[in-house]
Formats: sequence, C-alpha cells, structure tokens
Amino acid sequence: MAIKIMSMAALVAVVLASTVLQITHAANYTVGDTTGWTFPPGGNSEFYNNWAADNNFLVGDILVFNFATGSHTVAEVTEAAYNNCSGTNPISIHNTGPASIVLNRTGAYHFICSVPGHCEAGQKLSVEVRNGPGSTAPTPGSSPNAPGTPGSGPSGSPPSSASSLVAAVSLAIMPIAFVLLC
Repeated sequence: MAIKIMSMAALVAVVLASTVLQITHAANYTVGDTTGWTFPPGGNSEFYNNWAADNNFLVGDILVFNFATGSHTVAEVTEAAYNNCSGTNPISIHNTGPASIVLNRTGAYHFICSVPGHCEAGQKLSVEVRNGPGSTAPTPGSSPNAPGTPGSGPSGSPPSSASSLVAAVSLAIMPIAFVLLC
C-alpha cells in the first residue's frame, strides 16, 4: 500500500513538473509599460516600436494593452494597413480595455488604435514573434534589421530568469519522481 501511494505521489510530481515547464515560457508584456496604450508621450511617434525593441517576444507570450474603454482601441491589422494607419477590415479589434492578446504564431504582428488620428500620432505597434528561446533565425518574410523589429534586450518583465529557475527546479524534480516510480 505504501509503495502504491509513493507511486501515485511520484506520478503527480511528474505531471506537476511538466505543467510548470509548459507554462514557464509564456510572459505577459504590458504594452508601453506604465504609459499604457495611449498617445505616445512627448509626441514620439516611435515610442511603441522603441518599447518593442527592448523586448523579446515568443510564441505563447501575451501583450496587455491598458487603455480606457471608449478612448482607444487595439486593432490587429496587416502590414499595409499598419503602414497606412488604416483600421478598415482589421484582423481583429478590441474595444474594451484592458485587452490581452496571445501571440500564438511566429512572425510579425501589427497593431494600431483605430480611433481617427491616433495611429497617425504614433499609437501603433509592430512586434516580431519568434518560436522559442533558442530561435535565432528570422521568420520567412521578416528582416532582422527592419525598423521596429524587437531586439533581445531586457524585457521589463522577468520571464527569462524566472522561467529558467522554475525550469531548472522542475527538471531536478522529474528524475526523483521517476526513481520513485520504479
């Protein structure tokens, strides 16, 4: 009976460890940090793309756009619509703040505020999403040196170091759980 309980405990430990490993890769990024999603401060039309350049976005990460409902929107648009500040036929649109958007594929994402005049004032964001921490190759159609392409600088949130620590602890627990199963 004691062996059966230990085996069940080991199985639970393995499941928990793999769950922790699975969720450690996702990070939440508050767009614009404390500024939120609004008119760029000081009329800096590159504010949001400069913010993106300080972050490294991976599949599964979440962008959180903090804005007052009724004052702004978050529209995901094509690159052409982004370049022209056109909110016509968006891929998706969020009218209620805050809006959370999961980055569920690699490649470029383009966001604008579709309220007239806001995108033209610089309320627009383009991010490049990579497949994982070890991925260094650009995705098809992307340019590693294009303006607004995120760099690999500090992210402003602790996903890398926190995830690494949790992953290391989880990896240390899994062999112990396997030994207990045998």
